[in-house]
Amino acid sequence: MSTRSGVLAIDHGTKRTGFAAVDPLRIAPVPLDAFSGTGDGPELLAHIAKLLDERTIGILLVGLPRHADGSEGVRAADVRAFAARLATRFPDLPVVLHDEHLTTKAAEELLRDAGTRRADWKGRRDSLSALVLLRDWLESGEPREPVSG
Repeated sequence: MSTRSGVLAIDHGTKRTGFAAVDPLRIAPVPLDAFSGTGDGPELLAHIAKLLDERTIGILLVGLPRHADGSEGVRAADVRAFAARLATRFPDLPVVLHDEHLTTKAAEELLRDAGTRRADWKGRRDSLSALVLLRDWLESGEPREPVSG
């Protein structure tokens, strides 16, 4: 018997953070509304707590910015610090990092394919990036790069 639970994917940003979630059976990943606000304030953690109250989540999946060669980008240190704050705030949930390389580009392709006007991309791109991150993680076998120290 499986003990799976849902996953909340987070595309952390300095001005906007995107979210996507999947049910415990991993059948229906969906984008959620993005959070507009700083990525290092208590309001973001409060927003995440609200999202967790609304669904059955067992894993927090955080996109880690990497370059094409696999090295970490400048924003990676900020994302790792955010992931550490998540682990402290939600100690019962594993926080898993996963490479988010090219998720924004893939999200923009989804928006283009859907015929979304570029002017309307701003609020949707971040959550679609989180959706792409979540799908990629699921398709890659749900690898676990835990948050450390």
